Amino acid sequence: MDSEKNSQLWQFKWHFVVIGITLAAVVALALFTDIFEQTAAVRSLVWLLGSLIFLVALLTILSQVSGIAGALRESSAKMEEATRALENIRHGLTLINHSTRISEPVKAIAFRDEDRQSLREAVFEKLKQKDFEGAYEIIDEIGNHSGYRALAGELRVQVDNYRNATEEERIDQAIEHIEMLFRRCHWPKASTQIEALIQEHPHSEKARAMRQRLIDRKGERKKILLAAWDDAVQRQETDRSLEILKELDMYLTPNEGLALQEAAKDVFKTKLHNLGVQFAMAISDKKWSRALEIGQQIIQDFPNSRMSGEIREKLDVLQQKQSVEVQPV
Repeated sequence: MDSEKNSQLWQFKWHFVVIGITLAAVVALALFTDIFEQTAAVRSLVWLLGSLIFLVALLTILSQVSGIAGALRESSAKMEEATRALENIRHGLTLINHSTRISEPVKAIAFRDEDRQSLREAVFEKLKQKDFEGAYEIIDEIGNHSGYRALAGELRVQVDNYRNATEEERIDQAIEHIEMLFRRCHWPKASTQIEALIQEHPHSEKARAMRQRLIDRKGERKKILLAAWDDAVQRQETDRSLEILKELDMYLTPNEGLALQEAAKDVFKTKLHNLGVQFAMAISDKKWSRALEIGQQIIQDFPNSRMSGEIREKLDVLQQKQSVEVQPV
């Protein structure tokens, strides 16, 4: 790094030396010769040559400055990618924080797990582009964050292995990454990675086989969810049934959706009834914060229900009572 800087500085010094020599030559000619007292043609030629040398050196300096500025911008953009990867996942993680009632330690683990996944994908994108320098710069930035140094070391080994791997080994590493996406049920991302792999290695049987592998894995997940849904309905576990149904919905064909519609209606009715009872009890006990929380959940989960409309009309009153409840004595 220092040698590159010294080289760039020497290039600038060389340009300044050229300019200085040119100016010194013109001044020397003016002071110690009578060349400028000769014909106008000679004077014009001397000035023209001096001006051209000066202009060429100046333009070269400007070109070098422009190139360095571009390199700095590119380097800065690469160094910011790891930070953006950390920031980009916050929206989805916020939904986890608001929509679930898990303990704070479990939430912290969930956040860290998603962080690591996002960072892995940022590095893998660079590997697909064969931008190894960019991958290493992201890893260096990851290593600067407390708690991620072990991950940075693991990713560095992965990049080293990928960089020195044969074509077949690189295909295997890409497939391993796709299998990890399968395990997390990130089907759109997995599909995108598969198509990119096939495009990069069109003659690879293993790459083309991943399309069918994606279909099979989605089918397996669908069977698991259907079995879990049936078990939750049989056990009358309403909350669990709804959570399963939210994920199951993306796997169902229109005909399959119609087949489950009646059972789903019953689950939603039971859930709405249970929330209505909890809301009424909170009102009766004058627990306004709890009542407001349940009321907002009803409005969000069942926006078209009659109960939701009635609660929406009373939200202002509930919020006023809740604000009085939380005021310090």
